[in-house]
Amino acid sequence: MYCKYCGKYVDDSANFCDSCGGVMEPDRAVMQNNQYDQYNPAQAGYKSKVAAGVLGIVLGALGIHNFYLGYNGRAIAQLLITLLSCGFLSVVSWVWGLIEGIMILTGSINTDADGNPLSQ
Repeated sequence: MYCKYCGKYVDDSANFCDSCGGVMEPDRAVMQNNQYDQYNPAQAGYKSKVAAGVLGIVLGALGIHNFYLGYNGRAIAQLLITLLSCGFLSVVSWVWGLIEGIMILTGSINTDADGNPLSQ
């Protein structure tokens, strides 16, 4: 099986990954072709890179893409900048969201807040 945190091969009987120390939980691991694989987007909890990027570009001023990815602190900051300034500083939040949306789509940001890789 492969470690879901670092992707290194781990013996099926191991409880921990030797490379990163991650806890091996076979019931939460992802199966693909009868082998464990950390990049199977069908696994529950994986987020879409395209969805997050489009949310960042379109609704970046409200921080919706950060809520989607689990970065709640950043999302609340973007939302408060927009709302508490009565929209005057929404340009700042929108540019912030636009840049993050482009970074998500280009692969510069490729994990969610839990460290799971974003799916295509």
